Order: sequence, then C-alpha cells, then structure tokens
Amino acid sequence: MHLNEAPIEVRPRTGETEKMTVNVGVVDLGQVDLLVQEGFYSNRSDLIRTALRNQLALHADTVKQTVARRTLTLGLQHYSRADLESAVVAGQRLRIQVVGLARIADDVPPELALAAIDSVTVLGAFQTSPAVRRALSGRIR
Repeated sequence: MHLNEAPIEVRPRTGETEKMTVNVGVVDLGQVDLLVQEGFYSNRSDLIRTALRNQLALHADTVKQTVARRTLTLGLQHYSRADLESAVVAGQRLRIQVVGLARIADDVPPELALAAIDSVTVLGAFQTSPAVRRALSGRIR
C-alpha cells in the first residue's frame, strides 16, 4: 500500500546522479570523440546523456503506460519516520515501488522499517541508512 503522496519530479543535482558504465566499440568511440572535437557536444558524457534523453523521449508513452499498469511512483518518493509510524499505526504494510529515487529518512530505525515496509522495488536508486538496508535486504527486489 502506498501513502497518498504525490511524486516529486526530480532534476539531478550533484550527489543525485548515478554513474553508469557503457562499453562501446572503438569505431563508435572514435565517432563520439570526433563530434566532441567538432563542438557538437562538450564531452563524451554530454553526448551520452543527450542520446539517453532522446531515447527516453522516444519511449515516453511506453514508460507512462507501464508505470500506470504496474502502479509505480515516477520521480522521487521520500519516506519520513512519521510516514512509516503512521503506516504502522494504521495497520498498513507499504509496498514501495519507484522508478527514480526512493529515499528513507536517516532517522528511521531498522525495527520501524521492518514493521512498516512489506517490499521495496526500485528502478533507479534507493537511498537509506546501511542498517535499514540490511534489515530490508530480504524484501528488496
């Protein structure tokens, strides 16, 4: 069950990005470097981010339909200690399902997380304390 919070659209800021490694052939890499040298892009990463955004825009309808069908939250979903305490008091077990960033507040103790959270599915990044991550390890898909 989800808390009735509207997802927040997230623009990556320093510390809110994830590194991705991409292996490419030498010919493709050479062409990337040529476009950078010719001033089309400021660096390799700029070209890759642009290409990635273009592909995501191309498939935006599919992403929206899948998010709706699978009842996923798109963007940032933050769970505070009060959110989890409210879920426990209401007898709810949260199923966290996020495409983007799911964050559990640093002041949430592992026992509360276990009492409030049934499962965690995150396509993107999941930020929580090491203790909560360990406690939920069997519930993270």
